[in-house]
Amino acid sequence: MAAGKEIRGKIKSVENTKKITKAMEMVAASKMRKAQERMLAARPYSEKVRNIAAHLGEANPEYVHPFMKVNADAKKAGVIVVTTDKGLCGGMNTNVLRAVTNKLRELQDAGVSAETVAIGNKGLAFLNRIGAKVVSQATALGDTPVLDKLIGPVKVLLDQYAEGKLSAVYLCYTKFINTMKQESVVEQLLPLSNEQMQAEKTGASWEYIYEPDAQSVIDDLLVRYVESLVYQAVAENMASEQSARMVAMKAATDNAGNVISELKLVYNKTRQAAITTELSEIVAGAAAV
Repeated sequence: MAAGKEIRGKIKSVENTKKITKAMEMVAASKMRKAQERMLAARPYSEKVRNIAAHLGEANPEYVHPFMKVNADAKKAGVIVVTTDKGLCGGMNTNVLRAVTNKLRELQDAGVSAETVAIGNKGLAFLNRIGAKVVSQATALGDTPVLDKLIGPVKVLLDQYAEGKLSAVYLCYTKFINTMKQESVVEQLLPLSNEQMQAEKTGASWEYIYEPDAQSVIDDLLVRYVESLVYQAVAENMASEQSARMVAMKAATDNAGNVISELKLVYNKTRQAAITTELSEIVAGAAAV
């Protein structure tokens, strides 16, 4: 029964793997709910900042912030790549990195060089592997995004755009649609479009009291708004990560169950064949006597 012993060992190994994937599925489901709550909680802040900045912009049309200007003469673009630090989340990272590759190829065909910022270990490793220029990075963010860790790396590209060195800044991440669906997107972060800076139409007039002046307030608000967009992208990416991991671990658990059933069937057939062979030998021996 050497074959039967080997099959029992395989069954035990797959059962242990099934326990691990089941535990990871439950952990991902718990983290997913918290990540979704953080993602939803971050949206009102960025909307409020955008509305205030838009109202101030309408009240002071003579001032245009550098983030609103188009740097047509620049021959460089910035790309912020948001991925996960860990794997085991299905094809999520593969899909967003494929979108990044297409964007980099598109920029190269247009004669525009690219400088990248990597948020997440998977994106950093990929960008280094393809030889892209990585000007800054943020890794080991954990399960909760912290704005302080994101401001430094992203500020490198924001400052370059404000100085007119970049033609555009793009944000690549995985957008959370629902638990079963996540979408890889490449959005233009800078320059801010008129649609993005359009204030909500409420029918009321806005008069703000601000210090020291409107220009300073608009400058700070637009920087905060762009940073909040990056934070929102990271929060969406983390929610997508936990959802994708939960789905992937559930599929792995189901597959492990199927493999165990198949191995048990093979084991039973092998054991029955061995019993049949032994009975045949006994009957043959008795007949010979």
